[in-house]
Amino acid sequence: MSAPDLRRLSALTPARVRLQAGAGPTALPDLLRFQQDHAAARDAIHGQVDWDALTRDLDPLPVLRVDSMATDRATYLRRPDLGRQLAPHDLARLDAPLQVVIGDGLSAPAVMAQAAGVVRALLACLPELAGRPVILAQGARVALGDAIGAATGAGMVLMLIGERPGLSVADSLGAYLTHAPRIGLRDNARNCVSNIHPNGGLSHQAAAERLAWLVMQGRRIGATGIALKDESGGSDLLPPQD
Repeated sequence: MSAPDLRRLSALTPARVRLQAGAGPTALPDLLRFQQDHAAARDAIHGQVDWDALTRDLDPLPVLRVDSMATDRATYLRRPDLGRQLAPHDLARLDAPLQVVIGDGLSAPAVMAQAAGVVRALLACLPELAGRPVILAQGARVALGDAIGAATGAGMVLMLIGERPGLSVADSLGAYLTHAPRIGLRDNARNCVSNIHPNGGLSHQAAAERLAWLVMQGRRIGATGIALKDESGGSDLLPPQD
């Protein structure tokens, strides 16, 4: 690949497209950037969400706090199964048509940087969320949303969760929408909107519009996952509401 072609390809993505192919040593600036990005990814995985700060960012929406069965970060990383199980709780049946859950997942910086902004953008697209509690889940894997949705009687659950960090982006948020949540559902029962971050990913507004489209279409057909194809497109995302 020629140098001009490589430059054009590199301009399309923040990822490392190609390091120098020669046998010589890696240039010091490239090495330092790699080490910095690797450290950021490790910090993201081992970091903790500041739930009190997130609660303030979500104000005036009320919040409820829950935990998974992964009692500490080390257990969470070793036992993904425990991150899918809800610890003993006092959650009441909220019977929300759409229950929003924010889980820490594998990137605390993603949750702190993106989650509140996505929720605020969602409020503009789905006014029904106004005044409804947002559930904050520590030690969460994606499927913990199923247990939370089942416990609260939600018609749908939307899990906003920190994505596994990479060497180009360590603060990317994912959003998983599941119709009729219940324990034991497989991943093919949910829709995912990923790469919500400012470094070449989806903006909060674009993600919210896509999620709102999926919510309304999912309700219309009574399903999410493989039954619901994302045809939201780039403009006029939201279908007319009845």
